[in-house]
Amino acid sequence: MQFFKDVGDIISKYYPRLLSGLGYTMLIALIGTIIGLIIGLLMGIIRTIPRSKKKAVGIIQKVADVVISVYVEIFRGTPMMVQAMVIYWGFAFANGGQTLPLVPAGIFIVSINTGAYMTEIVRGGIISVDKGQFEGAYSVGMTHFQTMIHVVIPQVMKNILPSVANEFVINIKDTSVLNVIGVMELYYQAYKIQTMTYKIFQTFLITSILYFIMTFTVTRLLRLLEKKLTGKKDYVICGSQSDPDAEIRIGGGENV
Repeated sequence: MQFFKDVGDIISKYYPRLLSGLGYTMLIALIGTIIGLIIGLLMGIIRTIPRSKKKAVGIIQKVADVVISVYVEIFRGTPMMVQAMVIYWGFAFANGGQTLPLVPAGIFIVSINTGAYMTEIVRGGIISVDKGQFEGAYSVGMTHFQTMIHVVIPQVMKNILPSVANEFVINIKDTSVLNVIGVMELYYQAYKIQTMTYKIFQTFLITSILYFIMTFTVTRLLRLLEKKLTGKKDYVICGSQSDPDAEIRIGGGENV
């Protein structure tokens, strides 16, 4: 059939463009998600610092909380495409027409957009940790930062992994909006190919399959990671400090 011939011709002739776009898509999505997660963790730690009794420090904390809240609301409440246009062309406007390099600009846009969502995800994860663990850490002399790093964040990372994975998958798809500033990701390359071949349906069908392969693969890999972090369902713990033979088997078998 002519349809399959057209698909084969597009793949054989333009696969370097498609692979290049796929590579930029994964690069921007991966780095943007990692940086966004770091932003979210930092914001989460800052927003959960206990209020200082010192007036000056308390004012700084309130100002920081307002700034973070405004950042989160703005970047969660506006489309990434609009953010890309404002940031990219806003920089050019402020610098006499000099624009940012495209790939770093794309990474920056995705990172700060993701950071806004990650901030709320991390905040929810921190809130879900039992308050007794904070009190226990403070009672042995840990600072808020030490408590976060050694006690809270390891638990938070495990709890929020599904949400982080979801943000990564979203970013793989949302990098397509960066074509408005000329980032040569997968959608941009597909658009250029269809303007040269006039085979719109065939080109974007191939593109949709490539997006699906990326998101499906990433989802499965992150689910494997999630299972690794969860650990085994069957394990044995000691049931008595005085009797080493007393055991409690969890997840299968009988108590001994």
